[in-house]
Amino acid sequence: MPGVLYHSYLFYFDKVTKSYRDGTPALEYVTISVAPKEFVSIVGHSGAGKTTLLKMLLAEERPTTGSVFFESVDVHALPMGSLHHYRRKIGMVFQDFRLIPNKTAYENIAFAMEAAGRPDDEIASDVPHILDLIDLGTKASHFPSQLSGGEQQRVAIGRAIVNQPDVIVADEPTGNLDPINTYEIIEILKKINELGTTVLITTHNKGVVDALGKRVVTMDRGRVVRDEKQGQYLL
Repeated sequence: MPGVLYHSYLFYFDKVTKSYRDGTPALEYVTISVAPKEFVSIVGHSGAGKTTLLKMLLAEERPTTGSVFFESVDVHALPMGSLHHYRRKIGMVFQDFRLIPNKTAYENIAFAMEAAGRPDDEIASDVPHILDLIDLGTKASHFPSQLSGGEQQRVAIGRAIVNQPDVIVADEPTGNLDPINTYEIIEILKKINELGTTVLITTHNKGVVDALGKRVVTMDRGRVVRDEKQGQYLL
């Protein structure tokens, strides 16, 4: 039973293969386990399968063969009505921020709580705490256009963590940022991880991966070619 086999993992990819209609393989027999509170970087050239892997975790793509388990549940066996609840366990951070332009930093973060049906008193209590955690307490009333790229990404991270997900998935979170802002974003993700949240990032940034000194999964042409507990960016 999956609950017995995978109970110690937060999520587990079990021999996952994904082939597109033209026969092109996006993933080939990928097996990866991630434990609670881990910080994992997934690296690889464009087309290596990183984004497809994330879509599998979010149940946005279905495997051709194999299974994806989250907390011992096969996510692709979930009924449609349960997917929304499942996806709330995952906080997503994107390269392009995806903030609502006519809402302030405070309102962007609060909106995630409103969408989850959280009561007003919780929103009023939790959002300022999150703003302090991401070092934007003094810019709560600023709109995205009034914030730097790094500050916008911090708001995006705040929005992702405010509902206390089990894992933060950050897809190239520093791809549009300069080195200083990149360092600040990674430090925030490390802080979130130290507070107990699992963090999974995809990145092309060698400096980020090497500086982290944490687990690195290297993908190439849809396969996992290297998985090191304290790895480096080697392609």
